[in-house]
Amino acid sequence: MSRIEYSAEIAELLGRVRRRPTAGWPWRPGEQVPEGLPVKQSWGWLFAPDGRVLTLVNPRDGICSLPGGSLEPEDAGDPASALAREAAEEAQAVIGRPYYLGYLYDRVGSANGGHECARVRMAAALRAVGPSVADPASGRHYRRLLVAPGLAVELLGWGAPGLRQARAAVAAAARRLGVPVAANEAIEELPVEGCAVFPGAVYPDAVCSDAVHPDAVHPDAVRPDAVRPSEPNPGLA
Repeated sequence: MSRIEYSAEIAELLGRVRRRPTAGWPWRPGEQVPEGLPVKQSWGWLFAPDGRVLTLVNPRDGICSLPGGSLEPEDAGDPASALAREAAEEAQAVIGRPYYLGYLYDRVGSANGGHECARVRMAAALRAVGPSVADPASGRHYRRLLVAPGLAVELLGWGAPGLRQARAAVAAAARRLGVPVAANEAIEELPVEGCAVFPGAVYPDAVCSDAVHPDAVHPDAVRPDAVRPSEPNPGLA
């Protein structure tokens, strides 16, 4: 297995990572949410061209997460719209078309006032990120890392169920986006000034401000090391 590369600054950040206890929500890959079960959250595996995914780290408490969150009235019940909005708010990210992967069944309804609900998972291309700012809803100012999906599961602390979810995301991204199944293993922080990541159409175009839209990113902001040769991705084989 090759050595995982990352900077001293990232090493210091990862040393503060604190994994939350797993909730044990059953993963329903490829299944549509049953009629009558409300969808309360939508989270996304957002892929770079080399197979890495965007993982957010809150430096204050060390908690890691994928971009996403609760559906709001402006999302009109659409998990894809919620993911695009939340990715923009939390990570200043612009994404491509989201693809449905499945859902987590929250039997105790911790996201729905004690009533059962679904938490949807989707996969999409990470088109670009804008200048890093705090999430307007929570005030959290996330650090934005690109990591291999298997390493994302480790940082998230999701264990075997998380690996099954990651495999579904990688399979969909390989088929829909053409990313390699064996992702680059380097851990990289995206620049605070923003950068382009994965060329292509954005979803939906209306959510993109001039500061975040990929077409507005200066070519000099594109990291020459953002896409390295692929290396085996531990835990997903």
